[in-house]
Amino acid sequence: MKKYIALLLITATVLSSFTGCSRQEEGGNKGAEKFTLTVWGPQEDQANSESWLPLMCETFNDAHPEWDITFKYGVCSEGDAGKNISADPSGSADVYFFANDQLGMLLQANAISRLGGSTLEEIKSSNSESLVASVTAADGGVYGVPFSGNTWFMFYNKSIFSEEDVKSLDRMLEKGKVAFPLTNSWYMGAFYLANGCTLFGESGTDAEAGVDFGGKKGVETTEYLVDLAANKNFINDAEGAGLSGIIDGTVGAMFSGSWDAQKIEEALGDDFGAAPLPVAAIGGSEKQLLSFAGSKAIGVNPACDHPEAAVALASFLGSLEAQRSHYEMRSIIPSNEKLLAEDRLKEDATAQAQAETINRTSFLQPSIPEMSAYWVPVENMGKAIVNKDVTHANAKEKTEALNDSLKATL
Repeated sequence: MKKYIALLLITATVLSSFTGCSRQEEGGNKGAEKFTLTVWGPQEDQANSESWLPLMCETFNDAHPEWDITFKYGVCSEGDAGKNISADPSGSADVYFFANDQLGMLLQANAISRLGGSTLEEIKSSNSESLVASVTAADGGVYGVPFSGNTWFMFYNKSIFSEEDVKSLDRMLEKGKVAFPLTNSWYMGAFYLANGCTLFGESGTDAEAGVDFGGKKGVETTEYLVDLAANKNFINDAEGAGLSGIIDGTVGAMFSGSWDAQKIEEALGDDFGAAPLPVAAIGGSEKQLLSFAGSKAIGVNPACDHPEAAVALASFLGSLEAQRSHYEMRSIIPSNEKLLAEDRLKEDATAQAQAETINRTSFLQPSIPEMSAYWVPVENMGKAIVNKDVTHANAKEKTEALNDSLKATL
């Protein structure tokens, strides 16, 4: 594949690009409609012409003789898609990869297309309800093709904890060291959600419902966290403490996502274990911890000049065939339920833990713009608990202050 350097990038995070050869250049079908599609995705998927993204795009091109497409590639991570695409939709990619928590921002900028027809049918038939919901907006429309889940769960050392032990956080803390990122608001909310606190209604899409981390349920959670932080077997997982402890054997379990799986498995070998979230005894009874969950997906820009081809490409990049290649080439865990049921994926402990977490022990991370008010107050609460500024004596006061802060920033 010939490669050319693309010069139009709208932010510093869009770092590099190259252009794939068209069928015309290879002497293909001269009657085909000729045009260019610009595709933005992570650097790791397009390092060279043999990387996953260009290979998939050329496979798509070969499957559509009615089109003669030249592909231009730009680097933009899923987490940066919202700000990059929204900054200049008309000058951005036709097809792009995004994390579902960017959906609200993309909708506000009219930078993402609602999907329908056979593409929508395939999305609904091949993904769990949770993953379909992750790309569904408040208007009921579906706006992305999921290709992988995005959440966190538990990794553990099987020589320390049994499969029964890891069902209960409190039981684990009796047997060994457990690292948890209590000062990270993406993780810390799991305890409040477990005890009935709410974020924008039951579905996480009702902005008018606001946030409720107060009252008895909030105070009970804060009191549990005060005891958790004081437990001799608890380690606040900050600056890599959990992973380094797993590697040197001083930590028996940590909470993270698929991005850490390889290092943990290399460290633990046959003792490597992965599982969905445990329960915790909050307020006198066991409550299921709930991690934020979402998806990584492919979106289509409404400003695209060739929407039919762009939607078809997005659908193909999220197809079973493309997800299988993504897993084989980069260990990207697929969202497609048929793939997850195949023997190779069934034997992948990380893949199964992620899927079970999304389907059973998670809360759909709100993608509405109001969610931006959540992160800093909850992070500060976690820091205060770890620093022992929050105690049983002032738990009610601190909890209501957190709740007031969350409401004030909406």
